[in-house]
Amino acid sequence: MSSSSIGQRYVFTSFGESHGRCIGAVVDGCPAGLELEEKDIQQMLDLRKPGQSIVTTQRKEEDKVEILSGVFHGYTTGAPITMIVWNQDKRSGDYENLILKPRPGHSDYPAYVKYKGLNDFRGGGRFSGRLTATFVMAGAIARKLLSQTLGIDTYSYTCQVGKVSMKENATSKMKKSIYNNDVRCPDPKIAEKMRAVILGARRSGDSVGGIIESITTNLPVGLGEPIFGSLESDLSKALFSIPAVKGVEFGSGFYGSTLHGSKNNDEYMMRDGKVVTKTNNAGGILGGLSTGMPLVLRVAFKPASSIAKEQRTVDIKAKKPTTLIVQGRHDPCVVPRAPPVVDSLVSIVLADHALRAGLIPPVIR
Repeated sequence: MSSSSIGQRYVFTSFGESHGRCIGAVVDGCPAGLELEEKDIQQMLDLRKPGQSIVTTQRKEEDKVEILSGVFHGYTTGAPITMIVWNQDKRSGDYENLILKPRPGHSDYPAYVKYKGLNDFRGGGRFSGRLTATFVMAGAIARKLLSQTLGIDTYSYTCQVGKVSMKENATSKMKKSIYNNDVRCPDPKIAEKMRAVILGARRSGDSVGGIIESITTNLPVGLGEPIFGSLESDLSKALFSIPAVKGVEFGSGFYGSTLHGSKNNDEYMMRDGKVVTKTNNAGGILGGLSTGMPLVLRVAFKPASSIAKEQRTVDIKAKKPTTLIVQGRHDPCVVPRAPPVVDSLVSIVLADHALRAGLIPPVIR
């Protein structure tokens, strides 16, 4: 399988399958001299790992990261950084009856055709959300690199579950409360309503989707390249690699298409000697380049495809219609575990662009 790497200067490669021995990440291009320990990565992995509450899958994985290369005496060496997490709580038997019965909403059928049945289908294999742990491994390093060298900060949170949504963006003060509840919403009252929606879906054997909003502050002006290397293009490509993601928008996004230009344009002004905009409908990007305003984007997640309801499918070998009920342990909503994943991919792309722009030196002293 190809396309397992992303980036030009900060190159991240993901490897492994959901029910294989391990999953892992290789980061090539991280400068030497970044102070780094396993606990720096573990902190973000712990925010994503399964089995933390009733609103997520009950699969229990410690997700304990091991750094195999690229770090010496607590600092990055400039060599590729290899990290792994061992898969432990696997129940591959739950998937044996699905070899020839593709699950609705999953990649089973197109993957079976593309790889002629040779791909590891257990738990979704290479297409599983389990692989987002590898995104977090690489993203934790990128996030620390951006913070220490450029002061860039990224935070993501649940802004909508089903039809329950926050009315306004979270402020920088609210970001401290994102992880105070198990749905990862900084508004506690809205969080309770979101939780009720998720638990209602679980009780009925169904699932629900939602939206993650991500905000990045202190970006320099001019990150990104024209046309196919635009910041929006690269961020979108990365974010669409998250299983279940079906939409990405920046700033006013689709709502902006309903406005007149006089309302959607962000007028310029001076503040403390700097050029800023009065509003931020552009979401911090114009012409594919960062404007210096906060980068604001939203990521839409479809309802989890694995549900405990009988669904119609086909037997690929017999070429006859049949039904199935998906066994195993699955998220009734993937959104609560997604904020650190979105944080990670945004950080990976921004680190790559910052290195390409020469804003981060090859050796950090």
